[in-house]
Amino acid sequence: MSNRTTVTEFLLLGFSDIRELQILHFVVFLMLYLATLMGNLLIVYAIILDHRLHSPMYFFLGNLSIIDLGSISVIIPKSMANSLLNTNVISYAGCVAQVFLYFTFGATDLALLTVMAYDRHVAICQPLHYERVMNRRACVYMATSAWIAGAVYSALHTGNTFILPFCQSNDINQFFCEIPQLLKLACSDSYRSEVGVLAFSVVLFLNCFAFILVSYVQIFKAVLRIPSKQGRQKAFSTCLPHLAVISLFLCTGFFAYLKPTSNSGTNLDLAVGVLYAVVPPMMNPVIYSMRNKELKTALKKLFVCRIFSKN
Repeated sequence: MSNRTTVTEFLLLGFSDIRELQILHFVVFLMLYLATLMGNLLIVYAIILDHRLHSPMYFFLGNLSIIDLGSISVIIPKSMANSLLNTNVISYAGCVAQVFLYFTFGATDLALLTVMAYDRHVAICQPLHYERVMNRRACVYMATSAWIAGAVYSALHTGNTFILPFCQSNDINQFFCEIPQLLKLACSDSYRSEVGVLAFSVVLFLNCFAFILVSYVQIFKAVLRIPSKQGRQKAFSTCLPHLAVISLFLCTGFFAYLKPTSNSGTNLDLAVGVLYAVVPPMMNPVIYSMRNKELKTALKKLFVCRIFSKN
């Protein structure tokens, strides 16, 4: 309750104070948001309707698309509304919800990418045991565990952040609420809190990264032992999109949270925020649809059926 009596709202960093540029920001973000929604919804729709895509890999891919939809919907609509209404205000409760949901989707994303690496490892290194190991019950259990782990991780960080009293300022140097910027506003010593957040996150990310790395080392060893060139290409084609998505997720995240922090809002902070909050959800459907023949075939079939049904 002490937080609420001190700070009742926060002020987000705007892209510009000029009205024309605010409208331009709204239009650009609207286009990016619609493109992300359309791409991820098409993937989910195709996976649900096409029975050939009812496999563990596409089940996890559908969950990944739902995460991308959620993570960008938590941030972009509020930013667009602020630009359109010429305001930077976000309520205390809204900021708490934004932090919790965004970190939930982010942590679940990493957990699912780790599970997908295990799925590819079993499919390529142990193909005879794939149906037994990656059965429907196991897939649902792993996906559910990823969502629960993401929510618990987010709850720990959100509670650890908002238990601090905010009385120095309410200006957040980012266009959405994020923990590193909020910790700068705490009037108590937040050193231990920052160290705890950083240490826990580093341990989590390193464990997931190590598991993914070991899985793909084994995968590449198994692929290189495949005698036919066509078999090797098919195996690589199922792994390359996943590797590209992992690289995009980790690179943008590391760049965002390991760059030197500044006390004042800069254009670099806004650019980095867009880079890791907007680009991955928008690019993931493109990466998977470009390199996946089965998914491209399902999407084409979906469009053709829609056209003929309308005619």
